[in-house]
Amino acid sequence: MSDLGERPNVVVVMTTQWRAQSTGYAGDGNAVTPHLDALAEEAIDFCQAVTPHPFGVFARAAFLTGTVCPQNGIRDYYDPLPENARTLAHCFGERGYETSFFGKWQLYERDPGDPVVGEAHAKIEVPADRRGGFSFWEGFESGFLLNDGYYHGSNLGSPRQLRGYQSDVVVDRAVEFLDIRASETPFFAFLSLDAPHPPYAADAAGITASAPDTVLLDENVSEEDSIRSIARAELAGYYAHIEATDRAIGRLIERLKQSGDWENTLFVFTSAHGDMHGSHGVFRKGWPYEEAVRVPLLISWPNGLGKARRDPMLMSLIDLGPSLLGLALGTSSFLAEGEGHGKNLAWAICLKALGPNSQFLSMPSVPPFAKQCPYVWRGLRSIAKTSVKTADGDSFELDH
Repeated sequence: MSDLGERPNVVVVMTTQWRAQSTGYAGDGNAVTPHLDALAEEAIDFCQAVTPHPFGVFARAAFLTGTVCPQNGIRDYYDPLPENARTLAHCFGERGYETSFFGKWQLYERDPGDPVVGEAHAKIEVPADRRGGFSFWEGFESGFLLNDGYYHGSNLGSPRQLRGYQSDVVVDRAVEFLDIRASETPFFAFLSLDAPHPPYAADAAGITASAPDTVLLDENVSEEDSIRSIARAELAGYYAHIEATDRAIGRLIERLKQSGDWENTLFVFTSAHGDMHGSHGVFRKGWPYEEAVRVPLLISWPNGLGKARRDPMLMSLIDLGPSLLGLALGTSSFLAEGEGHGKNLAWAICLKALGPNSQFLSMPSVPPFAKQCPYVWRGLRSIAKTSVKTADGDSFELDH
């Protein structure tokens, strides 16, 4: 862990709906991810990492605040992050970091009557005092426009359309910010990406989707023909977006290496949650199953962490923020501690302590969308099994 004289830069790339098994380094024959595969060769691969809430709004809020939902103020899909919410940006900023955000926010006020996908939510302007404490902020509220989206913020002003694939645009904005910043102080940058979230049929920066009948399905995908057909069609687009976003992330990593920042950058790749894609006969997210709750998590810091390894420590996104503070600053006390809050696992990451025995998982409410998990649940995830209790009091266990 760093002392205050050698504080690392911190960069977090969080995608959406990218399940843990859907990378080349994890052994998925459908996934073309050469840049993440290369990162995995020099990073710690937390292969049992989980999201506290397998739905984007809840997961991002939990990561940023270090507090589970609804204790952080977000119980329902359309709840905004409270105006007084304390986030990682505040914590890093108070210790002299330049803090910046790029991409999907999805934590401000939205009209439930507007279409979830489209320009209405994409053009919502997030006020400066509702941007989570980031000193530099460029992105969009929501809208799931994977191409030619609307962006606003520090150097952009009001929402305006920027042509291109979202992952590319967001990375370009982050790279431009890093290129023009004059400060020698360390920086904390959070890149929040939609991909590989639906719409799966959207263009993926010129990547041609595979023919659906060539897509390999997991063994636990339902044998029902209609489900397998939908799964193959959606996965073809899903993996095209994975390949395109891997390429964009690769450009960000290359820029950090060319600038000389890489050696002292604490770099994280992860996702807010996964996707079922027909496993167990269901689709999308919110479910208390492996495909929805387990997320990729690579952490690299050449100057501060040991050799690359595949680590089965049970780590959650709720712990990621406090752990980054612990690694970079030696403390996570700037975020709240106690029941419902994330743990500083810096010592365990550095192999100087044991990790947790279990992780809390939940869906605090049921978002109003088709195909998603239709019930509220709470559970504990262990390496061996997940114990789930529904809102009706029913309990069951899922083996892994």
